[in-house]
Amino acid sequence: MSLEERITELESRLAFQDDTIQALNDEIVTQQRLLERVQLQLEALAKRQEELSGQLDVAEDEAPPPHY
Repeated sequence: MSLEERITELESRLAFQDDTIQALNDEIVTQQRLLERVQLQLEALAKRQEELSGQLDVAEDEAPPPHY
């Protein structure tokens, strides 16, 4: 294999690796955005659960009606 062929092969590999790195980076960005959305949803659900739990505690503190 001549020096020119070796350089051409290396350039070809480098170009392929650059494309692969860019594709992986794009996927990481997509996954990060998805993760951020899921975290926001989880925080909203946790807050809602705390609110509902607080309402349930208030209802349990009330005395039962007289007919019990």
